[in-house]
Amino acid sequence: MDRHLEAFLEMLAAERGAARNTLAAYRADLEDFAGFARRREGAPVTASPELLRAYLVWLTDSGLSPRTAARRLSALRQFYRFLAAEGVRADDPTEILDSPRQPSRVPKALRREEVEALLDAAARLPGKRGPLATALLELLYCSGLRASELVSLPAQALMQDSPLVMVRGKGGKERLVPISDRARRAALSLRAPKKPSKWLFPSHAASGHLTRQSLLLLAKQAALAAGLDPAKVSPHVLRHSFATHLLEGGADLRALQMLLGHADIATTQIYTRVLEERLRQIVETHHPLAEQNLAGKKPGTESPPAA
Repeated sequence: MDRHLEAFLEMLAAERGAARNTLAAYRADLEDFAGFARRREGAPVTASPELLRAYLVWLTDSGLSPRTAARRLSALRQFYRFLAAEGVRADDPTEILDSPRQPSRVPKALRREEVEALLDAAARLPGKRGPLATALLELLYCSGLRASELVSLPAQALMQDSPLVMVRGKGGKERLVPISDRARRAALSLRAPKKPSKWLFPSHAASGHLTRQSLLLLAKQAALAAGLDPAKVSPHVLRHSFATHLLEGGADLRALQMLLGHADIATTQIYTRVLEERLRQIVETHHPLAEQNLAGKKPGTESPPAA
């Protein structure tokens, strides 16, 4: 499998622009299955649907979550499709496999007043951390960027007179994202003319730009300063908050899909679940039949008007 695995990973990098972390995750998932197959005296490249099904059962029995099992099956599906396309196999053994059922998870989001408290606290962090945390958290909340997209923004992505930022997302796909004047000013204030950098948020890390770990740490520090539970605050939570608050304000789902960089609108639709209670209340409050029922009246039993 090693030879075919390397060819598969090379294809992902060259044709799909897969990031380093993505390639590492694929490698780990496929090598895990390879180890299982060898223990069953099977060969990964020639694995049967029965062997793959036994692997999924073993994952469940090992206590892995349905989400993790589904991710590994997704890696296997893509690997075997690649083998079939390359003529290494005549079939795709994953075609008849069902994906593990996953519980629907409502994205966690901060309340608007919590976001304001977080941003205010970020500005109060001592030293250089204050302006940096302010710029990072302002950009996260006003744009919905992923953490990896934010820290790797090139310096030229943010222009003095442009309301848009060019973002390179998953798979190397680019999209334009609008940002607020407040966030732009906060980010531009960090520029050091005497030490120009190709990155918007430069650092001494090997990559040359701020790491996701440093971003997470700043978010946690701002949460503590704001009196919020740091376990409930992260760049991902701010992305969820951005999406949730836009939908609450009446944003179109397709527009939100473009802003978040989702390839499939089904991924975006999960955010609508956080609005279910609000929509139910709207119907109960404004629908005429619902109003009658709430008042304890049945349709058609209204009292006649007084003479």
